[in-house]
Order: sequence, then C-alpha cells, then structure tokens
Amino acid sequence: MGTTKNHHLSDMGVMLGRSMRHIFRSLDTIMTVTITPIIMMLLFVYVFGGAIKTGVANYVNYLLPGILLIAIASGISYTAYRLFLDMQSGIFDRFHSMPIARSAALWGHVLTSLVSNTMSVMVIIIVALIMGFRSTAGVLSWLAVAGILALFTLALTWIAAIAGLSAKSMDGATAFAYPIIFLPFISSAFVPTETMPKVVRAFAENQPVTSIVNAIRALLSNQPVGEGIWIALAWCIGIMLVAYLFAIQVYKKRV
Repeated sequence: MGTTKNHHLSDMGVMLGRSMRHIFRSLDTIMTVTITPIIMMLLFVYVFGGAIKTGVANYVNYLLPGILLIAIASGISYTAYRLFLDMQSGIFDRFHSMPIARSAALWGHVLTSLVSNTMSVMVIIIVALIMGFRSTAGVLSWLAVAGILALFTLALTWIAAIAGLSAKSMDGATAFAYPIIFLPFISSAFVPTETMPKVVRAFAENQPVTSIVNAIRALLSNQPVGEGIWIALAWCIGIMLVAYLFAIQVYKKRV
C-alpha cells in the first residue's frame, strides 16, 4: 500500500514538473493573470476609491480579497486551456500506455493550477502592500486565509477540468471562466451589499463569493469571523467535491 501511494505521488510530481515547465516557457500567461487584477486594483483604488463609501479608511484593505478571487478565477481558465490541448494531442492516451498512475496526468494540471495561482496571489499582495495595504492579522489568520484561497482555487480548478476535458473547441474550454470572473462584481468585493438594490442585494448576499470575501476580509483585519468562515468553507468544499466527482467521471469517459 505504501509503495503504491509513493508511486502515485512520484507520478504526480513528474506531471506537475511537466506542466510547470510549460508555464515557465510561456510566462505571458502568469503575467496576464497577474497584471489584469493589479490594473483593476489600481483603477478602483486611485480612480473610483474616493467615491466609494465602505466604512473602511483604506479602500485597498477592503478591495484586496475580491481582487485575489478575480485573479484566481482568471488563472483557472488556463488550466482548462492546457487540458484541452492535451486532450486534442492525445497525450493522455500515450501516458496511459506507460507504467504510471492513470490519474497522475490530471492531477499534474490541478497541482499546477494551485502553484501558479499561489504565485499570482503573492505578487498581488506585494503590490497591495506597496499601495498601502496593511493587516493586523496574526500567523494563524494568515494561514486561514491561505487555506481558504487554496480551497477556492481547487474548487474552480476542478470546474476548469470539466470544461477542458469535455469542450469541443478552444473557446468552449475557456468560456466558462467569464461568468465566474463576473461574480465578484455582484458581491461585497467592491462595495457593501447594503448599497445595492433589493433584488441585486439578495443575490449578492447568497452567492459564494460574498461569503468568501467577507471571511478573508475579517481575517485580514483581525475582526471576529463568526459563522461566516464556516459558510465560506462550506461553499469551497461543496463546490470542490461536486466538481471533482464530475471531472473524474468525464476523465474516465473521455480518456
């Protein structure tokens, strides 16, 4: 059992290395995923920030959690893109003719998404610090934020896997990301939901992004999180498990 487990882990490590090499050979993908949210952060803080009333003195502190989620939502579209290319090239069939774990190639893409999005998030946080972002959170709170962001990344990555494995065209593989990127705009990411019309507010307060943003914001500002963190975790874990099950079924069917 232990040997089999180590075999699977080593196979996933090899597939992760393969996918990461593709990332580093086309750094424009990481730059695009990172630069666009940074530009949005600059725009909202320095152009719109003075007109937005959030009850927080430093608007970048309020804005950052939503920007991080947008960056992750943008990044996972490349996971679908790379999976689609592998499906079209038939590389999965070639991998399966080798003595490696059947799921290793798929997990390689998933872990690559986690690593590359972590890199993007770190760059955005550094830029936010330069812009004046400050946090009174302790180590445990930062670890909790990292955990939520990792779960959110995995949840969206498995959705991306479904799209990448089942799409018939390149546009179809990446189109799913657009509504996900749009969700933070109808949430508490940019403005308090209390300022929204009743119908929009009802949607904003009952969709996953608002719960996740509020939990991260409370953790970073060292404020009581209450049951909000459990709601955020429930959304992330629930979406991840459902998407994972569907993705595995699609993978078994298509490969």
